[in-house]
Amino acid sequence: MEFQKVYFLGIGGIGMSALARYFLHEGKKVAGYDRTPSHLTDELSAEGAAIHFEDDVRLIPAEFLDPAATMVVYTPAVPQEHGEYRYFADHGFRIEKRSQMLGHLAEGKYVMAVAGTHGKTTTSTLVAWLNRALTGGGSAFLGGISKNFGGNLVLDGCGVQGMRPPAGKGCAAAGSRLPGGRLAVEADEFDRSFLRLYPDVAVVTSADADHLDIYGTHEAVKEAFAQFVRQIRPGGFLVIKQGVDIVVDNPQITVYRYSYDVPCDFYARNVQLLEGGHYRYDIVVPGGVVEGCTLGIPGWVNIENSVAAVASVWCAARAEGVALDADALRGALASFSGVKRRFEFYVNTPRQVYMDDYAHHPRELAATLTSVQKMFPGRRITALFQPHLYTRTRDLYEEFAESLSHADEVVLLPIYPAREEPIPGVTSELIARHVAVPCRIVGREALADTVAAMDTDVVVSFGAGNIDACCEALAEKLGAKS
Repeated sequence: MEFQKVYFLGIGGIGMSALARYFLHEGKKVAGYDRTPSHLTDELSAEGAAIHFEDDVRLIPAEFLDPAATMVVYTPAVPQEHGEYRYFADHGFRIEKRSQMLGHLAEGKYVMAVAGTHGKTTTSTLVAWLNRALTGGGSAFLGGISKNFGGNLVLDGCGVQGMRPPAGKGCAAAGSRLPGGRLAVEADEFDRSFLRLYPDVAVVTSADADHLDIYGTHEAVKEAFAQFVRQIRPGGFLVIKQGVDIVVDNPQITVYRYSYDVPCDFYARNVQLLEGGHYRYDIVVPGGVVEGCTLGIPGWVNIENSVAAVASVWCAARAEGVALDADALRGALASFSGVKRRFEFYVNTPRQVYMDDYAHHPRELAATLTSVQKMFPGRRITALFQPHLYTRTRDLYEEFAESLSHADEVVLLPIYPAREEPIPGVTSELIARHVAVPCRIVGREALADTVAAMDTDVVVSFGAGNIDACCEALAEKLGAKS
């Protein structure tokens, strides 16, 4: 890239921060704005990025004010009327969306993209981990913090967590670049971002009604996924979950179906529940079976995600004319540590369980809660949920209530607005009125004390907002009860 400086509007987002880390790693100067400080912005600052948290052109470092030397990357969550965005637009800077930049970086790579309204973060992270185990390399831009790699960016098979590894060790010391080999990416449907990608292998985990503030209708969501499938490169592969209802009309690709345990091209069989919610199972692949698999993270829904990830690397191996190494595959599945805020346990004792999950769509909530029920049969489940976005709550409040009713008791927080202004009449009460089990609404600051005073057994917190800021306090209070 000819620019030596990159400025990010929304630098603290999970996808944006991965790009910022990449450019820091490339030796570019990086700065940016975000709405609020976070653990990610703290890490980026420590790695060399100059970050501020007010929309004020005067806070942009002077060296980033030359349009001939500075590229601007923004997230669609930043509104067009944002003061800094308007400054860059009015002064001739080259401005690109995050998705455009990711598309540029994907050029010349063997792209393995995971799309879907839920399940894509864990699946794409597992694809990156399997690539590492099976090929010794591979890069990734991830939508979550991988526990195995220690971050959301993988370069040449290495995780990047900070830019200062011990001398002679780690990717930064080795001067890694994105190789021309496999690149795993999370393909985000928000704002149709995934249509900037042209994958060689695409996984579609789901195509449910979501982001209706962008798409308007479920049919428009499904059409965007159909267009994503049309963009798979000739000779490539589509791995799509059995039952996902989208048009598949790309005649130049091979299509495979996968499922949890329904026989199709790729599926799990002989599934056995082990201690602590883990499972042993076989994975059926075209023409064979990988027997005796265990996954390093619990939950039946993650078995399904692992089937999709294995299908993806199976397709890549087929394109390369090689066979999967079954022993290496089993080892990689067993050593997979998962993603922060995806089925993340804080307390797990016979008397008290507390886990946190990023789920923020009704289907995700239902899948996680049914997984928890299978993991802890007969135990009482308390669900803590912070709705994310006024529009999503308005459009799906009945579905949220139905999913949350899988729990035995529900605690709701007020809606996390993210990029939105309030909508009159749209509050967490919309969901609470339709929940079929005992339900209450509390403020975030009172959540830990409220839950500590309740008669709890298995507690799960959900949400894509800032409910995770309560996790440590919840863990401390619930851990004391165990």
